[in-house]
Amino acid sequence: MRMTSAIVTGLSLALLLSACGGSDDDAPTGPLRPPPKVATLGPFVGECGHLTDDEVRDIGGLGAIFRVFKNSTGCNWQGGGVGAASVTFASYRGSPIDREKAWVASVGREPEAIEVGGKKGFQALDPRGQVCDLAIQLDDDFFEWSMSFGVFGGANQGNPCDRTRRMAELTVQRLG
Repeated sequence: MRMTSAIVTGLSLALLLSACGGSDDDAPTGPLRPPPKVATLGPFVGECGHLTDDEVRDIGGLGAIFRVFKNSTGCNWQGGGVGAASVTFASYRGSPIDREKAWVASVGREPEAIEVGGKKGFQALDPRGQVCDLAIQLDDDFFEWSMSFGVFGGANQGNPCDRTRRMAELTVQRLG
């Protein structure tokens, strides 16, 4: 019985040791991957882009709109009813602005390069002149203001990009 136990133990040890060994053939032959880039955090953009509900209402010129949600990355204000006017602020940490630009272009709004307070970004107006997305780069972060006049709005209200730009200017002025 001892002999069987000794053989089993010996074979187990041999298998274990051979599994731990290796040859230089297993070493990678190509170039090593560069280490992942660590995002540089931009300045704090504040709750709701540092704008109050009254400022959003006044600058937006949309009448009775109310903040319907606020979380750590953004805020949304909407008018009453389906298809009503809306304003959204969103902050993106360590996210590429080009992905947002590509999405905006994919839904029919042609991005145009802009600068707000020395910060580069883009704005995009939909062909009907009802919706504007405006995003500003801050180091590896960006923020975006988006405004829609709603399904039945827009007549004689001007360009929504003029309004989102004013909101973005205030956000940049108040950066923390």
